[in-house]
Amino acid sequence: AAAGVGGILRDIFTMGARPVALLDSLRFGDPSDARTSYLLGGVIGGIAHYGNCIGVPTVGGEISFDAGYAGNPIVNVMCVGVAPIVRLTRAGASGPGNPLLLVGADTGRDGLQGAAFASNEDPTASHRGVVQVGNPFLEKLLLEACLAVLETGDVLAMQDLGAAGLTSSAVEMAARGGLGVELDVARVPRRETGLTPFEVMLSESQERMLLLVARGREEAVRRHFARWDLLAEVIGQVT
Repeated sequence: AAAGVGGILRDIFTMGARPVALLDSLRFGDPSDARTSYLLGGVIGGIAHYGNCIGVPTVGGEISFDAGYAGNPIVNVMCVGVAPIVRLTRAGASGPGNPLLLVGADTGRDGLQGAAFASNEDPTASHRGVVQVGNPFLEKLLLEACLAVLETGDVLAMQDLGAAGLTSSAVEMAARGGLGVELDVARVPRRETGLTPFEVMLSESQERMLLLVARGREEAVRRHFARWDLLAEVIGQVT
């Protein structure tokens, strides 16, 4: 639930908008079941913790219970953001040769194939390695740094890393521009040893953003993020 809040916040500030409000739509199983009570407390705790730490209020939502959701709740999160229309940032690639920078958290094994896990039909099995681990304080830095870098004009496109991690974000950005993309997985900053290319590409580690930067402005963008204690690494280019 916490990772869901972090993800929906990134969906908003990746467009150059400042998040101002969160809402939630929740579905749980039989309220008299002890497992439902446990899940309910965990979900509400995750939502509250992430939103409170990053400073975006939860202003409303809804909740309902039905036996069909037993052991498999649904957490729908919504975020509202505000931005000047002229500063709306797209996620379509342009300019073959322009570099791609990965910004934010180092990549780990947490969240491997997390999107597939969301549809898993065995709620009793352990999925500890599949669940993403959120860090709202890091995301606050990423939020402020990303909104500020857009003022420089050096960033041509920005895409948050959600489901399927680098795989989906890089391919979607390239596809929107009708272009290709070349990545060097060896250049992706890691926080664990022994990660395979498969794991690097599919990791859903939180608090990461993919930026398309004007060629020749890579170092300026890296210095910008360094002022926020964030690592920005060139990992590829548009082709």
